[in-house]
Amino acid sequence: MAHPKRKISKTRRDKRRTHYKAEPKQFTICPTTGEHHLPHRAFWLEGKLYYKGNVVMEKEVLA
Repeated sequence: MAHPKRKISKTRRDKRRTHYKAEPKQFTICPTTGEHHLPHRAFWLEGKLYYKGNVVMEKEVLA
């Protein structure tokens, strides 16, 4: 296996890693409910599962 000839300094290592940054998640607003959610994902609101502005499923209440 290949081994480095010299130790890479912390400064040099950190310079290389400056391009990897966390980005905030982008939210969209549902046209039906006005709720903020992640795009292309279903979300629950008041016991109903919404996807693309339509109700996909309703939560059953077990008593």
